[in-house]
Amino acid sequence: MIIAVHAECYPTEEREKVSQAIRNIFPKGDMIGEDHLILMCDSGERLRELIWDTQIRDSARSVLLKGKNGNSTTFALNKQAAFVGKISFQDGSSALGSIRVTITDDNIENVIDYLAESTTED
Repeated sequence: MIIAVHAECYPTEEREKVSQAIRNIFPKGDMIGEDHLILMCDSGERLRELIWDTQIRDSARSVLLKGKNGNSTTFALNKQAAFVGKISFQDGSSALGSIRVTITDDNIENVIDYLAESTTED
């Protein structure tokens, strides 16, 4: 699993706060950039914990499946929610932008099952 996380740091934002928002969801990996932050990692463990702890597996699964394209899935997270350690999927634009996440894996279906296992029988 390869996770690429992107977030714009606008002039009205502090880089450290945008960086912290990303780190609250993806604590591992190397971050680069000043105005455009990029983090690369190979663990979605914290994302999975937040999805399970807040009991939004079915909603998260829906978002992950909707963003699926080939061997990857792409979705957006709300920066303000991430800053306080919460997860909020974003559909559409936000005044301060969002945290854009792309997860790539040879078996993306297994990754989606791992992150947000269905709570209903198919």
